[in-house]
Amino acid sequence: MPEIKTIGLFIITAIAEIVGCYLPYLWLRHGASVWLLVPAACSLALFSWLLTLHPDASGRVYAAYGGIYVSVALVWLWLVDGVRPSVWDVLGVAVTLAGMAIIAFAPRHA
Repeated sequence: MPEIKTIGLFIITAIAEIVGCYLPYLWLRHGASVWLLVPAACSLALFSWLLTLHPDASGRVYAAYGGIYVSVALVWLWLVDGVRPSVWDVLGVAVTLAGMAIIAFAPRHA
């Protein structure tokens, strides 16, 4: 069960990071309001705080988080950008998730 909680927390963290980066993108590339930078900054602060909720060493958390981030980014690509991921995208996600699982859930000695 801790694995499900960890993955869920990583997914929420990835969404916070992507929103924090997507809002400035809208401002810079699509002429959206500069006021989008306020919720973007809040979202990035939330992202940083969420990463601190993991009990493992920070470097391991960041490395494992990367696999979930790649997965969530491709779901974003499909749902928000309207671009269906390719077979190669899906293969890349599978590889990164395998790496994430090895890093996050390998047995550790005290």
